[in-house]
Amino acid sequence: MHDVDGSVSLTFYCGELPADSAIHAAGHEPNGYFWEGLVQYLAPDVADRVELDSEAGMFAAYGDRSTLERLQTLIDPYLDDAEQVAVAIREAEGSGFSFDD
Repeated sequence: MHDVDGSVSLTFYCGELPADSAIHAAGHEPNGYFWEGLVQYLAPDVADRVELDSEAGMFAAYGDRSTLERLQTLIDPYLDDAEQVAVAIREAEGSGFSFDD
């Protein structure tokens, strides 16, 4: 989490995370847009309270510190756990959710 001049952001680089293999295996690209989709699926209430501004190589969210801390707590376990990401992808797609990656 970064705090610069009163603006708080949560960012991480994509493409070399432990979960990437599961994302590829499910037919998706492990980029910032995928992670935005996962956030929107897992916690639409949190996604609605932050500004998502990711790129291919980076996930980025901006908002107030408490909401971003909640987002970080939510997403951190998925970054390192390919099986957890694979389950989330299957559940999301099974419910009709479409990732925009």
